[in-house]
Amino acid sequence: MIYQVGLTGGIASGKSTVAQLFVERGATLVDADLIAHQVVAAGTPGLSAVIAEFGKEMLTTDGELNRTAMRERVFSDPTARRRLESIVHPLVRAEMARQIAKASGPYCVVDVPLLTESAEHYHFDRVLVVDVARETQIDRLKARDGLSDVQIAGILDAQASREQRLALADDTVDNNGALAALPVQVERLHQRYLMEATAKRNPA
Repeated sequence: MIYQVGLTGGIASGKSTVAQLFVERGATLVDADLIAHQVVAAGTPGLSAVIAEFGKEMLTTDGELNRTAMRERVFSDPTARRRLESIVHPLVRAEMARQIAKASGPYCVVDVPLLTESAEHYHFDRVLVVDVARETQIDRLKARDGLSDVQIAGILDAQASREQRLALADDTVDNNGALAALPVQVERLHQRYLMEATAKRNPA
């Protein structure tokens, strides 16, 4: 079994940037967000199951999932969010397992935005949290997406807190500062993961 690093962090934490730095060093990336889009693409059984649960108003005229309408529905209704997750998450985990099994890198970075909220479903060798202060997330979301304070608060409050993520972490990357500070942190962790991945493949 390949060595697996669970990567997580809140919205606007810079997690995707960190993931790409590991890819540049040879790690295989399995992206739960990307897979979550794929399993409800037009024509998939996943999309059919979502529409059966939530109705055809969640479809665009092109037969795609109307992500804006779906997002508004689940952010305002925790019960609806859990219903959606009960459909999508098992499909995502199954595809993640398939991709991990065929990973070609020396170790696998598994990018799971909601890892803290669903940790019982995962068993990683290490959990890496990209850590940022809530104030940093707010500033970045305003600059990146032009969201209002109310919208940002709703998004952040729907996610695990910074403290909950850090409680799960074996390792952290501090991304409160400049992007230029990230490669050094990632390189240090990369060397550790290479060593531990080798030890896992070749136990004494």
